[in-house]
Amino acid sequence: MRIATYIHGGQRRVGEVSPDGLSVRAFALDDASRGALPLVERAAAGEPLPAATGERMPLDDVRLEAPLPRPRRNLWCVGRNYHAHAKELRDTVFKASPSAVDQWPIVFTKVPECVVGPGDTVRLPGAAISSQIDYEAELAVVIGRGGKNISRADALAHVFGWTIVNDVTARDVQMRHQQWDLGKSFDTFCPMGPWIVTADELDGTDTRVRCWVTPAGGQPELRQDARTTDLIFDIPTLIETISRGITLLPGDVIATGTPAGVGMGMNPPRWLARGDVVRIEIDGIGTLENRFE
Repeated sequence: MRIATYIHGGQRRVGEVSPDGLSVRAFALDDASRGALPLVERAAAGEPLPAATGERMPLDDVRLEAPLPRPRRNLWCVGRNYHAHAKELRDTVFKASPSAVDQWPIVFTKVPECVVGPGDTVRLPGAAISSQIDYEAELAVVIGRGGKNISRADALAHVFGWTIVNDVTARDVQMRHQQWDLGKSFDTFCPMGPWIVTADELDGTDTRVRCWVTPAGGQPELRQDARTTDLIFDIPTLIETISRGITLLPGDVIATGTPAGVGMGMNPPRWLARGDVVRIEIDGIGTLENRFE
């Protein structure tokens, strides 16, 4: 099932996207203000999801939002989780990190207020704040059943579904502060979507992640292309690690890391500029596209 949050007739709704991806039908929800989160919570409690009984609407007639427009708390994010990406930034972002890239995952967070939806504009902050804005295409896990000290063997049973995240980053801010939350959490710096694909329909441990950047007035350039089988720390390991001593809650989001091909890793670096468009595609989920202005 693909669960989308969208605006139609000035109202937020949550609906089931048709198998052909052309239409959406609203669930019978009393409150859609939290997007898909009530459905995640209901499934986590062992309750059946409500029926999608609303009028079927062409997807072109609605405005998609992030499936979780305001996550319940900070998003968990993982850095340096593809070997090629670890190599391309080994002398910059990862210079101060342990040399053994497979020792422990690097985990940081993004504030929930930075989440925007597919098609929304990502706002460049201005050169006085940051002049080095970068993209990071990532598969994101949506936790269903919560828990603490979740074992690797049981981890996938705690997954409700999957979505796409662009972990937009102000690299100069990230480097200056020697921690990552500030440079990752600017307003609009977390495009998410286009919807959540439930765990029964997609094996997120083996899917393809690609990212194209279209410079203003230019042609699309394939920048990132990898499979989640290439992760240094696989998804069960990430869930096990993040839940050590911390209770994961239904609706928590874990962004699993980005492949090689980010702008900072190029020689010379290629930062995002006004009018650029970033399009991320993950097999089995769909496409997340945003313009930078």
